[in-house]
Amino acid sequence: MTAKLISGAEIAAQIREEIKQEVLQLKMKHSLTPGLATVLLGSDPGSLSYISGKEKTAKELGFYSARIDLPESTSQKDLLAIIDKLNKDPKIHGILIQEPLPKHINTAEVNYAIEPKKDVDVFNPVNVGRLMIGDADLLPCTPAGIQQMLIRSGVQIDGAEVVVVGRSNIVGKPIANMLMQKDKGANATVTLCHTHTKDIASHTRRADILIVAAGRPKAVTADMIKEGAVVIDVGVNQIGTSKSGKRILVGDVDFENVKEKASMITPVPGGVGPMTITMLMLNTLKAAKIAAGLIE
Repeated sequence: MTAKLISGAEIAAQIREEIKQEVLQLKMKHSLTPGLATVLLGSDPGSLSYISGKEKTAKELGFYSARIDLPESTSQKDLLAIIDKLNKDPKIHGILIQEPLPKHINTAEVNYAIEPKKDVDVFNPVNVGRLMIGDADLLPCTPAGIQQMLIRSGVQIDGAEVVVVGRSNIVGKPIANMLMQKDKGANATVTLCHTHTKDIASHTRRADILIVAAGRPKAVTADMIKEGAVVIDVGVNQIGTSKSGKRILVGDVDFENVKEKASMITPVPGGVGPMTITMLMLNTLKAAKIAAGLIE
C-alpha cells in the first residue's frame, strides 16, 4: 500500500490563510500590524532568494515589512547597532538576520544581540533555554512546521515512539525536545540518532514516527523503517540538473521505495520546506500579540 502524502505546501497554505485573517482582525480591533524586519549581508543568490520569499510572504499576509540590505563588508559593530535599533523599534515585532553570515561576523554574538521577544528564528540562547524547559513563547520554525504537519495530518504523537536522525541545532535537537515535552502535540518517547550512533537502523525500525534531517541524499532506505511508520523527510539535496537546467532535488529518505512501506510520508520538494517560512510568520504574529499585551 502506497503511503499517503503529507503535503507541506497544502498545510502551509491553510496556516497562512489563518494568519491573514487574524492579521485583518488585529488591524480592525486593535490597530495592530505585525512587523517583520529582515537583514541581509552581501548578495549570495541563495540568501537573496530566501530573503525575497520571506519579504513577499510577509506583505501578502498584511504584515509591515522592513528589509535591510547591507554590503558583505559590514562590520560586526555596525550590524549590532542596526539590531539594537530594530530591538527598540515598536513597529518591528520580529527580527531575522539571514544566515549564513560573512566569516568576519560572529554569529553567536548576533544571536545574543536580538531581543528574545523579537527572535522569530529562535536562535537566541534565552529562547533555546526556554524551549528546553517547556516554557517557550516562540518555537523554532522548521521543527514547529514538522509538529504542525503531524498534528494537522492526524498523526498520534502522544505515546508514540519517535526517532530523529540528525542532531543539528536548527532541526534535530529542537524537534526532539519539542516532541518529548509534557504538552499537546507532544508526549512522545524520543530517540535522537547521529553520526556516532551504532547501528542506526536498529533504532529507526522501532519508530512510529521517523524524522530524518541527516543531510545526506537517500540515507534512509526502506529496510530501515517499520511497516506503517510516518516518515518526515527534512532533507533537500541537489543531485544534478535536468536537460532543461532544472535542479534535481531529493530528500534524505529513499522516497520511491520507502513510500511503499510507510503509512504517511512527506515529499521533497513540497514537504517540510514550505512550512518553515510559514512558521516564521506565525512567530511574528505571536510576537506582535505578546508585545501588545493580547496574550501573556
